[in-house]
Amino acid sequence: MNTLLAVAIVIFSGLVISRLVNLIHLPNVTAFLLGGLLIGPSVLGLIPADMLASFDIITEVALGFIAYSIGSEFKLSYLKRIGAKPLTITLFEGMGAVILVDIVLIGLSLLGVPGFDLPMCITLGAIAAATAPAATLMVIRQYKAKGPVSEMLLPVVAMDDALGLIAFAISISLAQSIASGVSMTVYSMLIAPLLEIIFSIVLGIGMGLVLSYIAKFFKSRGNKLALAIAFVLTALALCDMWNLSNLLCIMMIGAVMTNLCNCANVIIEQTDRFTPPIFLMFFVISGAELNLSVLPTVGLIGLCYVVVRVLGKWSGAYIGSRIVHAHPNVQKYLGFTLIPQAGVAIGMAQMALTKLPAHGQQIQTIVLAGTLIYELIGPVVTKIALTKAGEIKPAASAARSVKTAVTHS
Repeated sequence: MNTLLAVAIVIFSGLVISRLVNLIHLPNVTAFLLGGLLIGPSVLGLIPADMLASFDIITEVALGFIAYSIGSEFKLSYLKRIGAKPLTITLFEGMGAVILVDIVLIGLSLLGVPGFDLPMCITLGAIAAATAPAATLMVIRQYKAKGPVSEMLLPVVAMDDALGLIAFAISISLAQSIASGVSMTVYSMLIAPLLEIIFSIVLGIGMGLVLSYIAKFFKSRGNKLALAIAFVLTALALCDMWNLSNLLCIMMIGAVMTNLCNCANVIIEQTDRFTPPIFLMFFVISGAELNLSVLPTVGLIGLCYVVVRVLGKWSGAYIGSRIVHAHPNVQKYLGFTLIPQAGVAIGMAQMALTKLPAHGQQIQTIVLAGTLIYELIGPVVTKIALTKAGEIKPAASAARSVKTAVTHS
């Protein structure tokens, strides 16, 4: 098949399915994944399996801009204003998911349960930390939710992807060492992953400083956008060449730029206008790569991952909220709003395809299947939790639902 035609099919399928799925008020990411699954080799086969490999560059670029987008959210002025409470809660809810998933999956692996390979279990544990802010923000904005839970939720979901990237950088290095059969040493377990993180962050900070300085010499919005794209692509290339974490590196570029560059708002606005088609293609391609034939082989570990991650998120958010003496409703309901998982988790799964080729497809299948489940139930559970917390008024919610039904009838 012609590559350009395949790209066009990917974009059209994402657009069409998203319009259909929006009629039942599901997130766009769910629609894109379903659209990809539909046109992929597992269902209609409009995009053959051998064509998917030619989309690797789209996937890599999308991952770069996902990391850049996360980094651009970390304004120091904002972090100082919200204080330590969200940081503490984020640490506990993110690591709660990582630790609990690791304990359960690694425990079953050590017990010799078939299908629970140790490198795969370690990698899934790290991916468990990531939460998708888009679906959560959609619920808050749609129902105009206001209150302690909503206020705490926004900074927490913005920060836990960064925590997930750090955990993933450590875990994937450890998983690679185990999968390669190299004898475990202090260097391979701790020093090598730590050096990778440090060098990735240092490179990102350096490139962010250069970007912030050079950007002032370009006046037009188009040139500023082109400059940002060039830096993201350069970072992707250098990280591939030097075996560094491109997600961490580019996240730091975004963080430095947003804090030091006078035209940061212009660059972020232009980037936000540029990236939607790339993200659409990324999610559709990810859905197309979902191999349904693998599902029966990952059923038990996939079920454990989906259930235990939610338990880890809830318990971690509860413990963290208790420690910082957050509002009682935050302690009770925040964990239920952290279920959605999408972009960053899918990105990590994509990276596992190359870093752990023996387990990558299983990891990707588990994460994609989990994403579909989380994106279907996550917004509904979030709405219920915010309603019970009194931050969505039942009457207003009902009136809005009736109005929506009338509009679409």
